[in-house]
Amino acid sequence: MPEPEILQQLYRETWLKVYAPQMIAGQEQGNLLRMVSHMIRPKYILEIGTFTGYSAICLSYGLLENGKLHTVELNRELDEIAGRYFLLSGFSDRIVQHFGDARNIIPGFDIIFDLVYIDAAKELYIDFYELSLQKLRKGGFILADNVLWYGKVSNPKVKNDKDTAAIRKFNDYISQDERVENIILPFRDGIMLIRKK
Repeated sequence: MPEPEILQQLYRETWLKVYAPQMIAGQEQGNLLRMVSHMIRPKYILEIGTFTGYSAICLSYGLLENGKLHTVELNRELDEIAGRYFLLSGFSDRIVQHFGDARNIIPGFDIIFDLVYIDAAKELYIDFYELSLQKLRKGGFILADNVLWYGKVSNPKVKNDKDTAAIRKFNDYISQDERVENIILPFRDGIMLIRKK
């Protein structure tokens, strides 16, 4: 399906102005996030890793009318671009921005989330997962991005890469966690879909 014009503009500006622009979700992944959000129809979404706001906007399309998306970003320098596009997208009244370490922010939420999207520091994925699971409703979903990590997770020759090691550890951790069900979608850089039992 076509990419909304506002997301096209955000994608272009990110590539023109932001360091490491390849971290943006982009059209294919954005369409998947939109579709999943529409399927779940969440009232509350937690996003860990805002970056420039592309994925938050995509996820907001499926929110219930009175729903909210809480997005957490460590890098305060990304505030201006993300906030501006939240306003332009028409979702600024549904998106709440938080800045700081998600490990300190998540415990303070007095909210039970329906959907969580994790796309931040790879070495902290297990921490983010455990904190999110405590705030997720039974039957709720977690989406974890980059679980194939450019194919490195299945390449035995990749040994001294801390992010690859962290993602391998996370994948193994989830596969052995009896509190959830999971599947890896081989889509873009790999998205793990996790359902809390």
